[in-house]
Amino acid sequence: MEMASISSTMLKPLYSKPHPLDGEMVALTLFDRATFDIFVPIMLVYPAPGPSNDALKEGLRRAVAVYPHLAGRLAVDHRGRRCIHINNDGVLVLEASVPVDLSNVLANGGVLTNTEGLYPAVPLQEEHVGVALLQIKLNRYKCGGLVIGLTAHHHAADGISMSTFLTTWASAVRQGRDFTAPSPFLDRGVTALPRTVPTPVFDHQSTEFKGEDPAAPLCKFKNITVRFTAEFVAELKARVGTRCSKFQCLLAHLWKKTTAARGLAPDEFTQVRVAVNCRGRANPPVPMDFFGNMVLWAFPRLQVRDVLSWSYSDVVGAIRDAVARIDGNYIQSFLDFGAVVADAHGEELTATAGTMCCPNLEVDSWLGFRFHQVDFGAGPPAAFQPPDLPVEGLMVFVPSCVVKGDVDVYMAVAEDHVTAFQQICHYLD
Repeated sequence: MEMASISSTMLKPLYSKPHPLDGEMVALTLFDRATFDIFVPIMLVYPAPGPSNDALKEGLRRAVAVYPHLAGRLAVDHRGRRCIHINNDGVLVLEASVPVDLSNVLANGGVLTNTEGLYPAVPLQEEHVGVALLQIKLNRYKCGGLVIGLTAHHHAADGISMSTFLTTWASAVRQGRDFTAPSPFLDRGVTALPRTVPTPVFDHQSTEFKGEDPAAPLCKFKNITVRFTAEFVAELKARVGTRCSKFQCLLAHLWKKTTAARGLAPDEFTQVRVAVNCRGRANPPVPMDFFGNMVLWAFPRLQVRDVLSWSYSDVVGAIRDAVARIDGNYIQSFLDFGAVVADAHGEELTATAGTMCCPNLEVDSWLGFRFHQVDFGAGPPAAFQPPDLPVEGLMVFVPSCVVKGDVDVYMAVAEDHVTAFQQICHYLD
């Protein structure tokens, strides 16, 4: 997309007094290390009118002062551990002008037809140490509309934390000099406490971290977006017949439809990698406003014949049972595993990634996040979308910005399966 760059600025946090964590080298926790070593991009779209770039940048300086990790840098401490150095080096902000009206690049449903060049360039993995953990590009359109392309390193925060940060940034822009925000819970140490005698009882080496799994198969795939209306979700819940969440019933439906479209053998096994927020599941619980990473994964697993023939209630039950196993005992075992590995070998752990291709799925639910509520003063975004998904079998659930109660599902589907999936995805069994 043709655009003109205006400026590149490293914005420093705006402190009224030094932050208590100023200068700290905060070691990555086991939860941090279990996430992918990647920058995660998202995009927010706002029609005109809206706040000026100067107002957005001033609010950003105030918001980052509340979340100092985002103004820091990945580093290595004196013990050789990867950490976040809270050095206030700042947030990278790029500004660009786009010589077209925003309406010309929005498809039906508010989805951008072309996102090329709207994000900051993501650094190569070997260059992550020492670069800005939060990078933002303000793309101002001819009509005054705005697209914010944002990318943040996953070791700094999970999606729950980033959604909270973005609503804080929006509040800082709306309130200006009157901005006040309660400090989030920033003590990462509480998420890294093994027992006195660490005793892992689950296989974390090949669950959260890479074991000896073969490389994921390569295939051509297409990114598609599917919308499910509030009425469709209500009918799905009625089919389940017992109390269930919007996420659970939609996941059961999409597991069925994707499995059918793939044409898998009836006796083959298929599983779903489901992200689970562990803040309230730990023992003792961690405050919900904890800023960092605290997500593990559940793996509901069934034979293809069961996914296709079981009732919605039964498939939802399999999902619910798998998620319920990520409890306080499992979380403690995970932390004990980290202590045993560190004591025995100082082993470098690598997060499991890219293994959920056909016949499996991976799903992230952003339904509880507040990205779609990021109001800088002229209303919520007209669109909120993740980037193209990089792995076949990955899907992201996002609340619709167009119709309240609707759900947009971004999916990476094998090219050979797209037509079959689109033909059946809105039909109930």
